[in-house]
Amino acid sequence: GLRAVEGVRRVLEREMSIELPREEVFEFFADAFNLQKITPPDVRFRVLTPAPIELRRATRIDYRLTVFRVSFHWRTVFRLWEPPVRFVDEQESGPYRSWVHSHEFCDLGGTTLVRDQVTYELPWSPPGELAHPLVRRKLDHIFDFRQAAIHRLLSRE
Repeated sequence: GLRAVEGVRRVLEREMSIELPREEVFEFFADAFNLQKITPPDVRFRVLTPAPIELRRATRIDYRLTVFRVSFHWRTVFRLWEPPVRFVDEQESGPYRSWVHSHEFCDLGGTTLVRDQVTYELPWSPPGELAHPLVRRKLDHIFDFRQAAIHRLLSRE
């Protein structure tokens, strides 16, 4: 019979340090609406879930975003919620075959190391794999923008 083809699992990792205590940095990430502020404008990222959103394990949030001129609905569910140390959100429905994003916050005494790890699989494998260089460039662009925006919003100045 027909066998589902496993997608290729890929990993995107980023690290940045922010000169603020871990609790403050975690608090910024715990506000789902801050995600709108740190996503490039061309992605047209919008939180659809009405405020206030209380993040905890099993919280679900709906977003809309546009990538390559295609508008997507994205629902994420929080699988792990351990303030102020880490949280993990996973795509429940959206454009990827799978998407798991883990955020870790390491206390370096007044400075916080923020570690992002995204494990993802593209849809429509194997033909979908041809789009990976394009998708990866877009993800890199989003995460570069994000790091710069976080620095701007969270710097002491």
